[in-house]
Amino acid sequence: MKSLKTHMNRKHLLIASFSLLLSGLLGTSAASSPIPLATAEARIRQRQDQLRLISPAAYDLTRYPIADQNERHWRQLLWATAVIEPQDAYVRTAIAQILTLTPQKLTPAQSRTVEMALQIATQLYLSNPTPDLQQPFIQTIAQSSNSRWVAMSLSALSKGGATVIQQQQWIDQIAQRFPKWSENVSLYTTIKELTTAAQTPPIRDLLTWTIVPNQQQLYVFCQRDRSELCTAFLRDRTGRFVKNNGQPWSMPLLTRSLHNLSWNFSRGYTPQGIYRIEGTIPQPDTDYFRAYGFYSLVQLFAPLEPGVKEFIPGRRGTLTGKLDGYKTLLPPSWREYFPIQASYWAGLFGRSEFRIHGSGEDPKFFTNNQRYPQSEGWNPAIGCLSALELYDSTGRVQFAQMPDLLSRLGAKPTGYLIVVESANTPDAIAAQINAL
Repeated sequence: MKSLKTHMNRKHLLIASFSLLLSGLLGTSAASSPIPLATAEARIRQRQDQLRLISPAAYDLTRYPIADQNERHWRQLLWATAVIEPQDAYVRTAIAQILTLTPQKLTPAQSRTVEMALQIATQLYLSNPTPDLQQPFIQTIAQSSNSRWVAMSLSALSKGGATVIQQQQWIDQIAQRFPKWSENVSLYTTIKELTTAAQTPPIRDLLTWTIVPNQQQLYVFCQRDRSELCTAFLRDRTGRFVKNNGQPWSMPLLTRSLHNLSWNFSRGYTPQGIYRIEGTIPQPDTDYFRAYGFYSLVQLFAPLEPGVKEFIPGRRGTLTGKLDGYKTLLPPSWREYFPIQASYWAGLFGRSEFRIHGSGEDPKFFTNNQRYPQSEGWNPAIGCLSALELYDSTGRVQFAQMPDLLSRLGAKPTGYLIVVESANTPDAIAAQINAL
């Protein structure tokens, strides 16, 4: 295992070094020009700014009740909680108290605060599943009329180590409280995922399938554990896989959610399935550098996401035909495989703004990165696919993968992205590609 990890790290560094050469071809100057927000001093200040927000007084609900006028306070504080991931009792107690509001009638501002608290509660609970946060999730399932919050609570409890019997008891309770649960996207997808054991169809069928003729297809193969790096392979418009030194070109990406939320919730990990690749979003921008890095972002659209020009070339707008229309984009052996439908359901649910991007954040900025040494250097996202982008103490880029990807996709990229969870290793998938 140690030798394999060493090999993978060397491979990633070689890819990143090559991408630095490509950055010159793309007309960027990041390799030679320091970026002020990426210096060691700036990164220390950024982390300290979040740490300063964490104090018992800040979480005092008598001083800062969940009211419209305190929304900004709680959004800033909850984001700092996600970044720092403090395990202090006063933090967990305050968040648990906020979750007791899930059964109540709330204003839009209050609802936004409670929803973010649910996201952060999931993150804290999955890092340390203790009764103080478990009970509010159980209460939400039993009492809240908000189906999305009920589904989020069920998902958190299930991922936090609940037994199959406990899961089924909660599912039965939800079915009684929400007789039309199967018509509700949040409840349906959560329960379906927990109760469906489907075997992954043949990967070869996916590799040889053409979604739409004359369109490039970027495959991203992931493990079920999204803390593991995914691997991208590219098939060009002629149907041939792009090679590098005689082997399939590949690139590691991370699709882990900072909050460890499931794919069917806002800010959850990247859903499996098909996305339309449609252009790029230019960078850099000082306001967004830390979140998205120095290079352009690849723009992706879920099947039912508004804003796409042509999900199917020659047909304006989003995908038509509902779920049956989506299934026709897949090879026959994959059409009834529920996990690959995730991007369809996510778009229907309202998830949007999926991107492939780098990261200007210091990997040490997010405390929970320490728990995932297998993806060291890569930063989590809240739905997007994250590429490696590292800077030295002076703010100069050392490693960046986005230039390589951007050059291979083309100046105005179009095509499709396919995200798939598979137990196959990257080497095994590469071998299948070589055998085609």
